[in-house]
Amino acid sequence: MTTATLDRPTVRHNVPAATGSVVTGIGVTAPNGLGTEAWWAATLRGESGIRPVTRFDASRYPVRIAGEIPGFVDEEHLPGRLLAQTDRVTRLSLTAAKEALDDCGSDPSALPEYGAGVVTASSAGGFEFGQRELQALWSKGGQHVSAYQSFAWFYAVNTGQISIRHGLRGSSGVVVAEQAGGLDALAHARRQIRKGARLMVTGGVDSALCPWGWAAHLAAGQLSRATDPARAYLPFDTQAGGHVVGEGGALFVLENAPAARERDARVYGAFTGYAATFDGPGTPRLADAARLALIDAGVRPDEIDVVFADAAGARAADRAEAEALAALFGPRGVPVTAPKSMTGRLLAGGAALDAAAALLSLRDQVIPPTTGTTEPAPDCPVDLVTAPRETGVRHALVLARGRGGFNSAAVLSAP
Repeated sequence: MTTATLDRPTVRHNVPAATGSVVTGIGVTAPNGLGTEAWWAATLRGESGIRPVTRFDASRYPVRIAGEIPGFVDEEHLPGRLLAQTDRVTRLSLTAAKEALDDCGSDPSALPEYGAGVVTASSAGGFEFGQRELQALWSKGGQHVSAYQSFAWFYAVNTGQISIRHGLRGSSGVVVAEQAGGLDALAHARRQIRKGARLMVTGGVDSALCPWGWAAHLAAGQLSRATDPARAYLPFDTQAGGHVVGEGGALFVLENAPAARERDARVYGAFTGYAATFDGPGTPRLADAARLALIDAGVRPDEIDVVFADAAGARAADRAEAEALAALFGPRGVPVTAPKSMTGRLLAGGAALDAAAALLSLRDQVIPPTTGTTEPAPDCPVDLVTAPRETGVRHALVLARGRGGFNSAAVLSAP
């Protein structure tokens, strides 16, 4: 079997950031902060949102902690007519989308009719809504099932509700690749920008913190059984024993760079590189995704200033990721961080939230910390950032692995 060379990829001179796709708006819903700036400040302070489950009685389950978003009052963010037809995940998504659109300063209604669209990632759909309606079906009969169940559970519901609420009639879609989906959604949005779209709302938000969702999480066998929230999710640590699941994510406004420049928009960064691979039997391909993303961005490994790791929090998976990074950058050759240690893994929202962290790192020239990890594993030769590190950040690499063999990598660059 031929193995791809990973040390010095051939650089292809790609479409420059000045004429490519740029991020002009960010919206965040996260366990340690609601809203972009609140979440970012908490992340830099190292504040964790991992805590005992409160959204349902988890006392009978072997895992009882999660990254819940506290204090989210639906009525403060959405009109009453939407509450009856939406799951929590859609309410979080609509909140993040509104923040991103407000943040970008562009009025989609002023664009050509089909000039703006939506591409989101989802891994579960409206699980909590679905559980409630299925329970009504089983216990009371079909006449007691909400008509909104026909779409509230569906993977594409976030895309649909965002497009309806904001009048975004351009090309839209949804991708399903678990943790990798957030980056895949950004890439699909970039594709639409290249085809002529002026503006795309994109990213990922997920939530499945209900008994039905919990059963699915437990069945995968990858959750940490630790009872101390501070010690439950330990990426690249000798004591790593699985991850904590969370809810939330990030949505972005991606724009055509010349159009953003024409209206003098504030730009967080450019989406310059992307690649996706799929694992073969016994053949992990995360390293290939990272290498190909750098080639797509037209940057060398020594030009990457930080890597936002997938950070599975499991010994074998962490070791495999560390080996992939060492093959590309050399042992401890680049700062590596995993701010998801403060939120848990957010399914389709996880990589999107990492992309938001990467963009704010570019803005503020600081790398956010990884928390919890106190005993770095000797077989994970990474320069793990465990406290905020002020440094020059020009290019950031974001990595993600989704259950089932999905790998995605994205390069975000300073404007």
